[in-house]
Amino acid sequence: MATEAPVLNRWHPRLIEAAMAMNENRLDVAERLLKPHLNEDPFDVAAIRMLAELAARIGRWKDSENLLRRAVELAPGWTAAKANLALVVGRMGRPAEALALLDDIFVQEPDFVGHWNLKAATLGRLGDFDEAIGLYEQVLEQTPNQPRVWLSYGHMLKTVGRLDDGIAAYRQALALRPELGEAWWSLANLKTIKFEDSDIAAMTTAVAAAGLSEEDRFHLDFALGKAMHDLGRADEAFSHYAAGNARRLTSQPYDSRLLTETVDRCIEKFSASAFAERKDGCPAPDPIFIVGMPRAGSTLIEQILSSHSEVEGTSELTDIPALARKAGVYPKGALGLNAKERRDYGEEYLQRTSVQRRTDRPYFIDKLPNNWLFVPFIQLILPNARIIDARRHPLACCLSNFRQHFARGQPFTYDLADVGRYYADYVRLMAHVDAVLPGRVHRVIYERMVDNTESEVRALLDHLELDFEPGCLEFYKTERAVRTPSSEQVRQPIYRDSTEEWRAYEGHLGPLVEALGPVLEAYPEAPRDFIDTPAK
Repeated sequence: MATEAPVLNRWHPRLIEAAMAMNENRLDVAERLLKPHLNEDPFDVAAIRMLAELAARIGRWKDSENLLRRAVELAPGWTAAKANLALVVGRMGRPAEALALLDDIFVQEPDFVGHWNLKAATLGRLGDFDEAIGLYEQVLEQTPNQPRVWLSYGHMLKTVGRLDDGIAAYRQALALRPELGEAWWSLANLKTIKFEDSDIAAMTTAVAAAGLSEEDRFHLDFALGKAMHDLGRADEAFSHYAAGNARRLTSQPYDSRLLTETVDRCIEKFSASAFAERKDGCPAPDPIFIVGMPRAGSTLIEQILSSHSEVEGTSELTDIPALARKAGVYPKGALGLNAKERRDYGEEYLQRTSVQRRTDRPYFIDKLPNNWLFVPFIQLILPNARIIDARRHPLACCLSNFRQHFARGQPFTYDLADVGRYYADYVRLMAHVDAVLPGRVHRVIYERMVDNTESEVRALLDHLELDFEPGCLEFYKTERAVRTPSSEQVRQPIYRDSTEEWRAYEGHLGPLVEALGPVLEAYPEAPRDFIDTPAK
């Protein structure tokens, strides 16, 4: 049984072939090579680690974690496997656990710069931004010619509002590696800057380069899409967005039927009587959940509420989906919890999220948009938590998702029909929640917030039973870390420019319109038949 790191020249030829396939992003080929090999030699830690990396690349995080734990068990002295495990559990929403793993790694390899870089990213996930920035600066002082470290440093600077420094870090990454697509996209993703002609020329040259990786290519497509959008060249912009999304869909396939079937089961199982029979969750009123579609104004709402003296903004926390999975197959597992288990799950949520708290304000925000699917679960375990549904015009919202490159977790955005079906399923479940739990969810319509900000803010605060504070109308003056694509937009006064941007792309939106069906015409309400007629 292995105890140390495997040596490359001892690898089985199949592993070398699998490694080459992974480098070329031929993940299906790599998987076909690795699985039979592990059936023959289940103790080959190099193969286990490679299969774990493959699982992580396609979003099978739990599989990746289990494989890496097996690798660490077999080779406890292999720090590379431990570092991979820290990375995976951090991305699964358990950064405190990742930090503990890293502390063990530093005992074995205290001077390895890569570990410092990973620790900085982990500290960022925990909200310890100043310490993270300090670590990045130490790494860059020792090894300044690392474009990806400059990139990560730029992300952290942007998060804390140091925009000029963040841009400089991204530019330094590009100076070191001009074809680094993620750096170009990071500049585009600031939303508030426009590319110069020289930038567009550099990106055009980079995207045409031979041997460009798929990752660099799709990032460049999204960045060029933003550049063409800003120039008013919508057809060219859409072409780049479509190409980038097609590449993402190849590596992260998505089946919209699975979500539709889950929503069908939720509507069937989460009846008014089911909730009436299950009232004993954790009574804490601390959390405020902002749910809905990505790109629907959730960051704006969070910034407004975080400007209130009694509310702390945190981030998009992944704890609710993790707890729902822990309870069993959703929704059956959630409904199978007894009263004590429901209280325990609510208390576990508060314990897990406490690592994100930095103030003693009584309320905190969890703004993971995808939590809309778990609103019934939230009701069961945290019946006194507040829930805000951020909703935006379906064409504007869905197109914005299609134009946005998400690092992970949103594969439904890679195809217009898929994002339309996702939006329709979201509206359908929320309509059901409104029917069986009337008044439980407060809905904020983005266009109304833009046009009548003060009245909408007052209504929002009234629902949360919070006194009105003028600072909520000057949310853009609130200094706090923001880790979403809207980070720079919410540091400015509210603007209206994006509400009609979709019209420039109207000729391309046929698949989206068809997928939305009656949802589009009914907006901002839900179609009347949604509760009784599940979508097929």
